[in-house]
Amino acid sequence: MINSEQALKKLIQGNEEYLNEKRSGNISLLRRQETLHDGQHPYAIIISCSDSRVIPESIFNAGIGDLFVIRVAGNVMDDHQLGSVEYAAHHLDVKLIVVLGHDHCGAVDAAVNHDPDGYIKFITDEIKKAIGDEKNEYNACCLNVRHSIEIIENSFEIHKEEEHGLKVIGAVYHLESGKVDFDI
Repeated sequence: MINSEQALKKLIQGNEEYLNEKRSGNISLLRRQETLHDGQHPYAIIISCSDSRVIPESIFNAGIGDLFVIRVAGNVMDDHQLGSVEYAAHHLDVKLIVVLGHDHCGAVDAAVNHDPDGYIKFITDEIKKAIGDEKNEYNACCLNVRHSIEIIENSFEIHKEEEHGLKVIGAVYHLESGKVDFDI
């Protein structure tokens, strides 16, 4: 097990490797078999958007069993995502939670510039709560990440875990460059 600071250093190093097109995340048959028999031991929980251009395992140059990834459009939080976070924090002893937003997010754009209906409205309504009247899409992305962090931090079960070294941070992935900015 590693602490939150060590996990963050691994994510930052992995993003640097990704930017330099170095692939070191272990996805081998042996690694698949190890995680099957020995279980998973991820070092970070990543809550990211479902956008097909945002691939946390690649962005952080991680292999099988390294990250516990929760993906939902707009990286919004509800009880299902909180349950997944709680599982990884409590049962897998993961110490770092990263809410990973990204620029050019379709869900944020829909919340800022449109009024969709159907099930998409559940996502955009949550984002609208987070961003208020913000019209700048990058600023809205950052506000949305911070809102998800607040939801996690205000969750009783997650908050209780802070006593044991659990840390929650925000980050934004830039589609064009591939760079991740942490602690937004």
